[in-house]
Amino acid sequence: MRIANGGCLAQIAAPQPEIPLSPKDLILEWVSRFNRADVDGLAALYAPDATNHQVVMEPLHGREAIRHMFSVEFGRAKMTCIVENIVEEEEWGVLEWSDPNGLRGCGFFRVRGDQIVFQRGYFDQLSFFRLQGLPVPENYLGA
Repeated sequence: MRIANGGCLAQIAAPQPEIPLSPKDLILEWVSRFNRADVDGLAALYAPDATNHQVVMEPLHGREAIRHMFSVEFGRAKMTCIVENIVEEEEWGVLEWSDPNGLRGCGFFRVRGDQIVFQRGYFDQLSFFRLQGLPVPENYLGA
């Protein structure tokens, strides 16, 4: 669009419609925030009523419960996510990951409206604690 401005022509870009993030793009952003231990940034990627079910614990419901989980986890261990593979199909993304200690796992992310609405994660909890040199807690999230 061109608009006359005091005898000069100015080029003004038309507003662009927002392109929703693909599940792969959202997972890559999730990994970036995870690797910075950005608890609040991670929580912001989840819908207010999201469910996160790491198979080592009961499902967590809601952004605040998910934020609390990340706070506990980053409070007890240094964690790094190395992307091995990401596969996406429609509103689902699957992350295959490893870490520098040799732990491996995968996560399934359902994405709607640029937010994670459901996540399920699989990894070996006992190996995680052993590789981190941590005792196995009686109550996983300390609640």
